[in-house]
Amino acid sequence: MESVFKAAVQELDDKNPMVVATVVRTSGSTPQKSGAKLLVREDGSGVGTLGGGCVEGDIWFAAQELLKRGGDAELRDYQLNEDLAAQDGLVCGGTMYFLIDPVRESDPYKDFAAQAVAAYAGGSPMAIVNVTAAPSKSNVVVGAKMLVRENGDTQGSLGDEILEAMTVDKARDLMAMGKNDYLYLDSGIECYIEAYTTPPTLVLIGGGHVSKAIAPIAKSVGFRIFVFDDREQFANPERFPEADITLVGDYRDGFDKLPVNANSFVVVASRGHQFDDAAVSGALKTPASYIGLLGSKRKTILIYEELIRNGFDPEELRRINAPIGLDIGGRTPEEIALSVMSEIVAFRLGGNGGSMKLQERLLDKAIERANKSQSGAQAVAAG
Repeated sequence: MESVFKAAVQELDDKNPMVVATVVRTSGSTPQKSGAKLLVREDGSGVGTLGGGCVEGDIWFAAQELLKRGGDAELRDYQLNEDLAAQDGLVCGGTMYFLIDPVRESDPYKDFAAQAVAAYAGGSPMAIVNVTAAPSKSNVVVGAKMLVRENGDTQGSLGDEILEAMTVDKARDLMAMGKNDYLYLDSGIECYIEAYTTPPTLVLIGGGHVSKAIAPIAKSVGFRIFVFDDREQFANPERFPEADITLVGDYRDGFDKLPVNANSFVVVASRGHQFDDAAVSGALKTPASYIGLLGSKRKTILIYEELIRNGFDPEELRRINAPIGLDIGGRTPEEIALSVMSEIVAFRLGGNGGSMKLQERLLDKAIERANKSQSGAQAVAAG
């Protein structure tokens, strides 16, 4: 979404009106999830995507109409039914909800967008609360926005002090990993909260074969990469061209030299037990949301025992994912790397790591429907 915010700042600098459409929630199977954005300019060009197809085309048209006639923000839903499937092949069966939001020169959106860009670049995390639905007699209107900073300070107004107070804590909770959420309030008001922070960062402790295999996978799914090893030949830009930072030093104090935050994910894969112990000790003192340790169960138990002897609370050990990775039966460095990154991505996005294979009852239902359809076609042909 960074490209959309950058484009928004530029358009408002040039005093050009625009519309920003956002997927604020979904139900069922859909081609895009909440958070997807499309900016539509006055000349009909755009930045971003809502998933393509006729749904995006309709939103694009609605955005242009808003720019021509004027108008306020609106929430619009699309059910991906068989009619849409026939047009675009979107055989999803879910529903997508879009906030279509006209942005004009006087709108505070420019400042909000600029702060989102700064958060992506390493500045303080922030969140934007958007009102998406409100009772007709309420003082709150669809499209009202409020920015929430890391310390809880706000900018802008939702039109209701109680509503603003209720959404601040939730917004701050989402900032750690830049997530979003949709709130239904008893008052009938609905809000979409989108939080922004630095891109997810993978910290590879140890520059061996597995870390070398992990780096390109992590880079391909949008992670910044830091590599740390006590040997220069294993932590350098030539060995890790994907890395944003390569650092050489003692495992005990390396984390002091790296910008680790809550949106950081640590993989400890050094060359020996004693080095892993020092690295895990250092990782536990950081705000990283995920700490993983490569190795066997026996090695894991030995390191846990050592950590407790060194004064760590047993509850702190629950932060460690060890042995790291999903059980895919991997043996080679490349297979293990895939297992590790699969677990990290699932952790970050809230997945459970299970199979998505269609349930037997749904397969049976599809077969039954196909057989009925075929029988009907044959009856018509015979008649």
